[in-house]
Amino acid sequence: MLRRDFLYGLSASLGSAAFTAMLADANQDTAGQSHQRQPHFPDAKAKHCIFLYMEGGPSHIDTFDPKPTLNRLHLKKFQRQGEQQSAMSGGTRYYVESPFKFRRVGQAGIPMSQPWQHLPKVADDLCFYRGCQVESVNHPTANYHVNTGNRFGGDPSIGAWVNYGLGSPNKDLPGFIVLPELAYPQGGSANWSNGYLPTSLQGTPLRPKGSPILDIAPPDGVTRQHQRENLDFLQQLNERHASLHPSHEDLKARMMNYELAFRMQMQVPEVLNIDDESEQTLREYGVGVQPTDNFARRCLLARKLVEKGVRFVQVYASTWDSHDYLAKAHGALIPAVDRPIAALIADLKQRGLLEETLIVWMGEFGRTPDNGVRGGGLAYGRDHNPNAMTIWMAGGGVKAGHVIGATDEIGGEAVECVHHIRDFHVTLLRLLGLDDNRLTYYHAGRFKQLSQFGGQVIDELIA
Repeated sequence: MLRRDFLYGLSASLGSAAFTAMLADANQDTAGQSHQRQPHFPDAKAKHCIFLYMEGGPSHIDTFDPKPTLNRLHLKKFQRQGEQQSAMSGGTRYYVESPFKFRRVGQAGIPMSQPWQHLPKVADDLCFYRGCQVESVNHPTANYHVNTGNRFGGDPSIGAWVNYGLGSPNKDLPGFIVLPELAYPQGGSANWSNGYLPTSLQGTPLRPKGSPILDIAPPDGVTRQHQRENLDFLQQLNERHASLHPSHEDLKARMMNYELAFRMQMQVPEVLNIDDESEQTLREYGVGVQPTDNFARRCLLARKLVEKGVRFVQVYASTWDSHDYLAKAHGALIPAVDRPIAALIADLKQRGLLEETLIVWMGEFGRTPDNGVRGGGLAYGRDHNPNAMTIWMAGGGVKAGHVIGATDEIGGEAVECVHHIRDFHVTLLRLLGLDDNRLTYYHAGRFKQLSQFGGQVIDELIA
């Protein structure tokens, strides 16, 4: 038989399934992902990532990208039509100036709107990027796009990919932890899914109220020795079952999760307890006072998790979807996160952790320079804008004290250093020492990656 005949027959037989399985086994690890791996780029400075996600879409025009042209155009009406325009962005529109004054801060003279009172203190540690564009104006699909690279969900999240590529330095804690608000973001837990990667790589959400993890303490009367004996017996049963179903990866992951949960009972109460922090630290973050307490606790917890070796921490702040009454909405949202974020950066820097911790601040899209006339009246807000947004980063080898890229004179579209979100994903991985083209996983007949089909590193963002 000729080789070409053999390969042709292989593709049309059970041999195809076996060959696919061999490829998958050669390319991916077992369910356990706790051990560390060497990065593709040893010169990368970032070892951890704290991803501050402003869910709802913060307005770049009212935070970090001033547009004085809108002062002249304020309330000027116009019509926007077209097959590509949604009901939200079409019809009668009017321009909206920012309700906030801007000033330049730090040695680099970076623009920030007036509600930011604490972030200016660390402005020279920040790298602002104004050239990113996304594709969706729908909150769930836009969240999926930013978090997984796929607008339709079901794919692995960034945190899962990072832990797949680097592993976790702490075997007693999950490598990917999510700190949501009381309500999950639109799209739910799929935003931190493991997708087709091993199930042990999915994000572990901590509850914002009450016990962060249910059943973190054993029931009354159950000792650690009793738990250990029960786990050992359960392990024997699971191993016997697994030997009959060697391809059942979920069972292996479940066995590992039992063991991880047992170890977490020792570490988690200590890590999640912020009472041992100094009064000065709690005060700087804004713990115990409003409006900062909620977000402050989670930023402080993010720092503690990174200290313990957690690879990827995602912190959510919601309700940035300011279609109406922009001055009131953003005027309340910014002070709630401003002080905690500035304290987090200063705290990491003081502890010598900022250089190895990449901080990312962004939402799922930006906002429009105009708004629609709804209900017959004007309410000064902004609609969704996938063509212009501001992302900033700190630490982890980024070009601190710079503003990269630009939007047009009204903030409607990125016009300098313009890149698709996939390029930002590739850049984020590069800062963590990972090559998107090498960080692949064989699934459904092909090798898959975070960027979906490759991207370009945004070199301007890297120091």
